[in-house]
Amino acid sequence: MGKIDIKPYPKQEKFFLADTRYIAYGGARGGGKSWAARTKAMLLALGNDGLQILLVRRTLTELRENHIIPLAIMLEGIAKYSSQNKEFIFPNGSRIVLGYCKNEMDVLQYQGQAYDVIFLEEATHFSEFQFNVFMESNRMSGMAGALFKPRMYLTCNPGGVGHAWVKRLFVDKEYRNKEKKENYTFIQSLVFDNEFIVKNNPEYIENLENLPEMRRRAMLFGDWDAFEGQFFPEFTREVHVVEPFEIPSNWFRFLSLDYGMDMTACYWWAVDPDGFMYAYRELHQPSLILSEAAQLIDEMCLEPYSYITASPDLWNRRQETGKSGYEIMTENGLHSLRPAGNSRIPGWRMFREYLKPVKDRYGNLTPKLMICANCTEAIKSIPQLQYHETILEDASSNPHEITHAPESIRYAVMSRPQSAEEAKPVKIKNVFIRERNEDFIGVGAGDKVIEI
Repeated sequence: MGKIDIKPYPKQEKFFLADTRYIAYGGARGGGKSWAARTKAMLLALGNDGLQILLVRRTLTELRENHIIPLAIMLEGIAKYSSQNKEFIFPNGSRIVLGYCKNEMDVLQYQGQAYDVIFLEEATHFSEFQFNVFMESNRMSGMAGALFKPRMYLTCNPGGVGHAWVKRLFVDKEYRNKEKKENYTFIQSLVFDNEFIVKNNPEYIENLENLPEMRRRAMLFGDWDAFEGQFFPEFTREVHVVEPFEIPSNWFRFLSLDYGMDMTACYWWAVDPDGFMYAYRELHQPSLILSEAAQLIDEMCLEPYSYITASPDLWNRRQETGKSGYEIMTENGLHSLRPAGNSRIPGWRMFREYLKPVKDRYGNLTPKLMICANCTEAIKSIPQLQYHETILEDASSNPHEITHAPESIRYAVMSRPQSAEEAKPVKIKNVFIRERNEDFIGVGAGDKVIEI
């Protein structure tokens, strides 16, 4: 049997000894994360009979370069590697299965499987949805005995699509529902903790020091409040989120709607007399057909509204019915639908302007756009939105599931007039109209348009 020589640095040793349910390690470049992950996986497999371990990276190339090749060298004469199944099989029945998860839905291949231990390498490259699916598979395999308790190990740097959920759990320590503080351990490791790099490759540290400020803060010092690629770095819970409150009856109200079969994202908005907008109700639900979405939105409308600014493609006729989405939704209870402005970059610029704090009538700095704490999907999605890979000033469409809430909010700010003054809505035969001349687009057969 081969011999393995292991000499962890102090932070890596803390990672090896941690025994909570979820253990995260890293926080900056050069902290020795990949070595720590694969070495811990190997130690667990050697020390526990029948242990089923899954080690995951985002892409196959990363998996091969960071783990398959190094593990093959480390485990020569100790464990047998199956290239077909991408797994190391140990004489005691333990396995290290190596997987990758490039696309969002690739994670579903792990549903129904059971692993006593799961390693998520570069966890911030995975969405919260993917993390949740992996959690479902992190349970007793039945092959390692009842004494070993399932756990997950994560390595991570600031940035990436998973930045928000990793930061919430391990850095901010904000827990929800049945999440428990005692189940989470975070071990911060910087390049300065890596003795090999400090002694033998100081140029690498100099390279990190020469990075642009925001990226340097994240990659060199592990600053989770600064990372490259975040589309709305100015959005913070402390500044832009408020507790729900009783909205005065004279405030102007409207809705914004981003509709797709994969997700319906609708927000109810109240605008105060000075033009400050508050999202106070949220519908964020997948797999609704047009009529179901319209009926549910109508049921949730507890007070009058002036208009619904909605996805422009709702005015396209559906081949299967010959009707447009606008017509179907109108038939199912919605009124005053209007196509949203769909110029993306001007819309994002407007969104950014509304996030910027300005002085209110009392002299306080307040954003023009605020979100009530019950609109949880919006609060989660906005900070996760990333820059587009090639189009300057546009937001990325990946991962797609986090784009619906920001798109709906973009429609909302694009619908706002330059003046903050609004007339109260007037209801005439189930149609709300505004007391000013305007063009009505896509009026249905059951609608009545009256100019005042």
